[in-house]
Amino acid sequence: MSLTERTLTQVTLALGRGEASSVEVTRACLERITRVDKALGAFLSLDEARALDAAKESDERRAKQQGRGPLDGVPVALKDNILTRGHVTTAGSKILAGFVPPYDACVTARLREAGAVVLGKCNLDEFAMGSSTENSAFQPTHNPYARGRTPGGSSGGSAAAVAARLVFGALGSDTGGSIRQPAALCNVVGLKPTWGRVSRRGVVAFASSLDQVGPLARTVEDAAALLQVIAGRDPLDATSSDEPVPDFSASLTAGVKGLRIGLPVEYQVEGLDPEVASAIDEAARRFEALGATVTQVSLPHTKYALAAYYVIAPSEASSNLARYDGVRFGHRAKQVKSLADLYEKSRSEGFGPEVKRRIMLGTFALSAGYHEAYYVKAQQVRTLIRRDFEQAFEKVDLVLSATSPVPAWRLGEKVDDPLKMYLMDVLTLPCSLAGLPGVSVPAGFTKAGLPVGLQVMGRPFDEVTVLQAAAAFERETKHFERGPAP
Repeated sequence: MSLTERTLTQVTLALGRGEASSVEVTRACLERITRVDKALGAFLSLDEARALDAAKESDERRAKQQGRGPLDGVPVALKDNILTRGHVTTAGSKILAGFVPPYDACVTARLREAGAVVLGKCNLDEFAMGSSTENSAFQPTHNPYARGRTPGGSSGGSAAAVAARLVFGALGSDTGGSIRQPAALCNVVGLKPTWGRVSRRGVVAFASSLDQVGPLARTVEDAAALLQVIAGRDPLDATSSDEPVPDFSASLTAGVKGLRIGLPVEYQVEGLDPEVASAIDEAARRFEALGATVTQVSLPHTKYALAAYYVIAPSEASSNLARYDGVRFGHRAKQVKSLADLYEKSRSEGFGPEVKRRIMLGTFALSAGYHEAYYVKAQQVRTLIRRDFEQAFEKVDLVLSATSPVPAWRLGEKVDDPLKMYLMDVLTLPCSLAGLPGVSVPAGFTKAGLPVGLQVMGRPFDEVTVLQAAAAFERETKHFERGPAP
């Protein structure tokens, strides 16, 4: 088995046993990126020199038996909306082209402190607004399992990088499904932690009450190891929770016997692909065979989630993106006649069509005379969605569904129809609105060889049980072992 074919856990063991050095592993990843990524477009930029320096430092620590844990010396990647000191961060937008942050995001700093080797930055839909990574201002990303098809979005570059064995793990951000949905389409594990479990400091903001950073990895065990490093209170982020951080890996082998699992009737949505539905039915049978009790539950306000999300998220985006005005940082238009002209031209030239669309939607929803009718009403609906989950969790421990209603579609197929694209997140949005932890784990393949993802959702701050169930399903099915064509 080549170095890049190994999982994060397997590479950690190899490094610990002296079977490979971090420099060797890092060079193997960089060589594979050079060979493979021209056709995929998963990376926007690489930080080769600093990565090799970090790998050398890791090897020196291990030689002195001063290793920093399971991520020490392991190459990883970051979605390009996560700040990296001294290395460009664009958020997939022309308005931030060439922007070099003066500090690391909290999650970046925590990865570096754990000894991880940050190889570079992965492609995304501009400002994380999209479901296919086609809204990137720089390039589309292809699905490693089917070139010419989407890897999902907005963390499509991170998911594709992990699926193509370019890195052993990556971080993405999830606002309405942007970690889980690309994980499903790329046959990897993607975890959205409870909102507040991971600091958002240094992450380019889209919708602050929804954004959450999380890991993408080959296996549940790998995802748990990444979450262990990045989770926990950040004193510089008032929205990060001081909830104690448990050992996320401790219960991965516990199984699901005795767990109560709910299948929401409302998630049998119109447009659900028959092969996807069949894979989820098979997953439910697997859980029953493993000793869990599977019953139907009702989440009656699910049908309003899409509408509520597309009021709340654009409203918060309108507020957050007001800072990109051509004055303080970002793209600055030339040959302007006035301050108003500077604002207009800088934003018109710097933002792409989907970002402009959401800014306009959000600005309208927040405007005088409409704020109560739209934004406040959407927040009330959000409360009802959260209460649905609270009532369901009185009867069950976990909720299961498909992650994406369809497998990966062809690039260009939906990009000109915003409503069709928005519907691709219909099964992940409720979990985000409720602030719950959710993971997508590989659940099989269609007859055409396209990956299908199973979504497991749990109570707030109960990532342990979510990961426990996902790991049990993974052990039983081993779908993660089926890699893309060379």
